[in-house]
Amino acid sequence: MSRNAWRVTAAATLAATLLTTAACSDDGGEKKTTADGSPEVKPLKWGDCEAPTTAQGGGQAPPKDWQCATLDVPLDYAKPEGETIPIGLIRAKARDQKNRLGSLVFNFGGPGDSGMATLPSAAKEFEALRARYDLVSFDPRGVGTSAPVLCASDRQLDAYYAEDASPDTPQEEKTFTDAGKEYVEACEKNSGKLLPHVGTENAARDLDRIRQALGDEKLNYFGISYGTELGGVYAHLFPKNVGRAVFDAVVDPTQTSEEGALGQAKGFQLALDNFAQDCVDRGDQCALQGSSVKEIEAGIIKLQKDLAAKPIPGIGDRKLTESLATNGIALALYSQELWPLLEQGLDEAQGGQGQLLMALSDSLSGRDEQGRYSNLGAANIAINCRDSKDRYTLEETKAKLPAFRAASPVFGDMLGWGMLGCTDWPVPGTWETPDVSAPGSEPILVIGNTGDPATPYEGARKMVERLGPGVGVELTYKGEGHGAYNSGDPCVQEAVNTYLIEGKPPAAGTVCTAVPSDPTAPTLPAEPSELQG
Repeated sequence: MSRNAWRVTAAATLAATLLTTAACSDDGGEKKTTADGSPEVKPLKWGDCEAPTTAQGGGQAPPKDWQCATLDVPLDYAKPEGETIPIGLIRAKARDQKNRLGSLVFNFGGPGDSGMATLPSAAKEFEALRARYDLVSFDPRGVGTSAPVLCASDRQLDAYYAEDASPDTPQEEKTFTDAGKEYVEACEKNSGKLLPHVGTENAARDLDRIRQALGDEKLNYFGISYGTELGGVYAHLFPKNVGRAVFDAVVDPTQTSEEGALGQAKGFQLALDNFAQDCVDRGDQCALQGSSVKEIEAGIIKLQKDLAAKPIPGIGDRKLTESLATNGIALALYSQELWPLLEQGLDEAQGGQGQLLMALSDSLSGRDEQGRYSNLGAANIAINCRDSKDRYTLEETKAKLPAFRAASPVFGDMLGWGMLGCTDWPVPGTWETPDVSAPGSEPILVIGNTGDPATPYEGARKMVERLGPGVGVELTYKGEGHGAYNSGDPCVQEAVNTYLIEGKPPAAGTVCTAVPSDPTAPTLPAEPSELQG
């Protein structure tokens, strides 16, 4: 599974759309340049916003007081005077303009999440910050409106996601690997020119040009999930340009892709254990069969095996397969508010009806009710494979499966097989692990959540260590779900708001403990998510 976006980001493996890539442009004529030889960054021209495109995940147009703009950046930073690609941005201006602190730029994760679509839908959670900041987000290169990576068609993706992602026989292995190769070939065919130029280092360079275009001397930044990795790489490249920054749901910068996937297997298993224990604690009020965590999870494993042998009715004429069910379960573990939906979905699926688990899975993979997929999955694999040098053979992957199964009987197989995702990728990776050392940077508030399934808690401490002495300030949140600020916990929010608005970070080692509350009726998340292998 993968690093992820706001609220509920997880993963099925890969996704794409048939939307036309934003064309690259080559402006003729003489250009002014900055000290490093890059073209001069001009102020942004803000205008009205349109509704999110299918590539961005769709949805309603933002309120009238929101504004959008486009910033042209070099396709290849080694050729700063060459072709450019557009980066789409969105903002909501600070309510108190007289005491405005500048811009606060958000990245919600993925990689592959559309910030232009996500920020307006999540804006109420940041209202305290909007008092003094312009709230700003963007579609990173390869995402949404910013020269999106294109791979397979919607019809092909329906079949691709339904395929068995945890093969048990030689024939199933061949089907699985062939499907992966066909997907990669589609990415190369439709986006080959762009693939060498996505990735986190280029996105970080784009982020500094965004800072300049916004007119800010330093970058004030809020990174969630993968957004913490992007923020760490930015801090490494531009430590003197870091302003007030917060990293929430932290990606471990010391892990290889294998270690990250194995960590996720443990993290999702921990979240599932907590879900099952909650069910046990509620006794007869829980719809699932079993008087212990082990018994409830045995029922889930049996459901997976039954679906592998015979899928059940889903939505329309589509069938709920083992892979789709596993993705749906994973998505619901991103937020404790979704546990009631998970309980209901499992109960219905065990009774032969797979509509709810399929709806959860569709949300995870970015599929809307019309059968159209967002750009999230395609961007995710393109960025991850451009970043990571890891390329695993079939034999290496199969040898590692026992460790994944031991880490999670429910998610281990899918995450283990997902290591093959970059094996046939046509572009080499950049690093074993990203360098996030940032000597000279302003303090960065780093928040780890002990119950986070997608970015396990230990990653926060590793990020603090790698940022270097005097930079990372660690805060621990003892709660459930992916991320801490979005939990609504007053302790976490007060610490973050005080730092971003007043410039006073909490004491290193501060601990916030979730306060139990009565959950309101959950709904499916507005933003699609993805689970990377």
